[in-house]
Amino acid sequence: MSDRSNSFETLELERSSSEHLGLSGSPAQSVAKRLFDKVVAAVLLLVTFHFLVLIAIAIRLESRGPVLFRQPRFGLDGKEIVVTKFRTMRHDMTDEVGAKQATQGDARVTKLGKFLRRTCLDELPQLWDVVCGRMSLVGPRPHPTGMTIDGKLASDLVYRYNDRLRTRPGITGLAQIRGNRGPVPDVQTGQERINLDNEYIENWSFWMDLKILVKTVVVPFQKGCY
Repeated sequence: MSDRSNSFETLELERSSSEHLGLSGSPAQSVAKRLFDKVVAAVLLLVTFHFLVLIAIAIRLESRGPVLFRQPRFGLDGKEIVVTKFRTMRHDMTDEVGAKQATQGDARVTKLGKFLRRTCLDELPQLWDVVCGRMSLVGPRPHPTGMTIDGKLASDLVYRYNDRLRTRPGITGLAQIRGNRGPVPDVQTGQERINLDNEYIENWSFWMDLKILVKTVVVPFQKGCY
């Protein structure tokens, strides 16, 4: 635990001495990205408000428990943030730290939850996290702080894992449109995802963000989320 904390402190020091938020481009472009995120997320929340209410009602009718599920995850510089999702599992079986990843046929996931996870609709409340500044529309997907692979912390197993924390996590990202989404069952899958996350950070542009957002529309039709 101390080693991981030290690595995050080193990462923060490196970021504080950099000229931008870990992304390629100028400081002005980084600010513009944040403004774009907040405006688009706010508009999407307004446009989808009634749809979000319908999903919330359906969740309450299907099973007991809160409509929303809030989970601690890694944010910018490895700092802990709380990410919001629609609850897709039975309330008494939810995993707050994400140590046990969802699997195919997972008994914890409700019938409605399976649909929401497969279509990525469970992620819609994260638009509020974008408005609040915890997340970005596009960036590396935030991992649960306790996510494990073969019983060990993913952050301890995957090469250059902490490099993905140089920027705010996103609702969608390069890894997701390339088909690497959902659970991380093994180190190889985790390494491939982190490589794509770092590729995004090191080659970022507004054009890349726009392309990822457009391609995200077809992501719910890909396999991978349970």
